[in-house]
Amino acid sequence: MFWESAEPLPFECGSACDPDLARSWVDHVTTEWGDCGRIVVEDGKALGFIEYAPAGFVPQSRNMPAGLPSDAAVLITCMHITPDARQRGLGKVLLQAALRELASRGERTVQAYATVQHGSWDTSPMIGMEFLLRMGFTVARPHPSMPLMQLDLKSLAAWTENLESVLESLRIPLRVPAHTPMPNIQRRGGS
Repeated sequence: MFWESAEPLPFECGSACDPDLARSWVDHVTTEWGDCGRIVVEDGKALGFIEYAPAGFVPQSRNMPAGLPSDAAVLITCMHITPDARQRGLGKVLLQAALRELASRGERTVQAYATVQHGSWDTSPMIGMEFLLRMGFTVARPHPSMPLMQLDLKSLAAWTENLESVLESLRIPLRVPAHTPMPNIQRRGGS
């Protein structure tokens, strides 16, 4: 409940936890605005999620050191990937799916508070700045440790047109299959 809380909290997920309040927040945002996140599940286990909403639904943003987000922007509040699913492109897929959905809903600007630190991603309520830069975000409002980043969705128009077919064909190998030795087949006769 970090982003959903109005009181200033330590920059750590889990410092305020209330499952009923979290469900109530999701229900409220979904009713008033629409879907506010994506989750990836494999074999009944959640591997990662991304959460986003217009800045007005995110009261903790009033306490961020880089200042307030734009009222016209959708704020990506957090993205978490389980440790065993990291470094496999899942964060990129989650972010791209969220951006595609937001662009299709007519949203024009997406912002996110980033962290420049390389601490524990398990408890960080912010997304890594390096990741956001790789994904095309730029600095909207600088801060030495938690800048506000921004992405203009209008610049993604051509990208979003082709993204649906890419996402539908994408299969992320989350488990490494056991390698089975294959016989070495040699061709004869120069063919």
